[in-house]
Amino acid sequence: MAGLVLCEPTELYNILNQVTKLSRLTEPNYLCLLDVRSKWEYDESHVITALRVKKKANEYLFPESLDLECVKYCVVYDNNTMSLEVILKQDGKDVDENPDGSEQGLMLGTALECGTALTRCTRHPIHILKGGYQLFSAMDRNELDAFQPYPVEIIPGKLYLGDFRQACDPKIQKDLKIKAHVNVCMETTPFFQGDADKLLHIPIEDSQEANISPFLRHLCHFIDIHLELGSVILVFSTLGISRGCTAIIAYLMHSREETLKAHTKATSRDGRNEAPSTALSPNWERSWAHVKKCKSNMRPNRKLVVQLSQWEQIVLGDFATDISDPLY
Repeated sequence: MAGLVLCEPTELYNILNQVTKLSRLTEPNYLCLLDVRSKWEYDESHVITALRVKKKANEYLFPESLDLECVKYCVVYDNNTMSLEVILKQDGKDVDENPDGSEQGLMLGTALECGTALTRCTRHPIHILKGGYQLFSAMDRNELDAFQPYPVEIIPGKLYLGDFRQACDPKIQKDLKIKAHVNVCMETTPFFQGDADKLLHIPIEDSQEANISPFLRHLCHFIDIHLELGSVILVFSTLGISRGCTAIIAYLMHSREETLKAHTKATSRDGRNEAPSTALSPNWERSWAHVKKCKSNMRPNRKLVVQLSQWEQIVLGDFATDISDPLY
């Protein structure tokens, strides 16, 4: 049986905005988004592609066409569920008791109740949207009203990763309140031309000869300054898969002093293997895993991976990641 996991609003936003040649929302087995609010709330407004789940005689009526075994993401939301705490308490039998010895019933939110029912139908985890529709809609995501992929969120509301088409779209700039660009491709956009304070252009080809290393310190300083000023930044390359992802990973390694990979084998000076260190950033996933989670088709070319490894040594003072791993 599958379990329940909490889905942050940013995670759902990024799931909705994954793209290859077309939006991944066009794939029938990519996302199942279920709305368990009332009919009038659903009719008034809902997240794009969401299906409303009806309830009759205390049972949820799921669409007959729903085959969760084939679906990559199943996300359930209600109005405002904030945690899985009630479910966890029930699983652990940690419930209060009345003076007469009987257990007090713990009321499940509708998303948790529906999600629990769905776990019987699939081996995959069911995602419960944290904060429900109230929190997700409060984040001013009017870009989701249309079936058009937007840049993914790396740091919520502050740092985005996109492609060249998105960087040229004035509606996207307005909707996301973009105030600065980091352009990591040869092409130029119509925005911020001639304004070195708002545009950092790193003109490199996506090839095995690409050399982003000389630009990394300037790139990190540029993003740091804009984040301190409260500016929203878009980092992009032609497809947003290789060069743009490399720039974002390098920045995260710098700003959070993170390793390239979450779990690495460290080697002491006398050649003995040591346990991986988690002291650098215990509250954050490591840079590669974080960007991969935000943009599932991320794929820096091999030359750029080598340069990220060299950047890791500059940031942390030592190599911590074995890039011979097939992951890279």
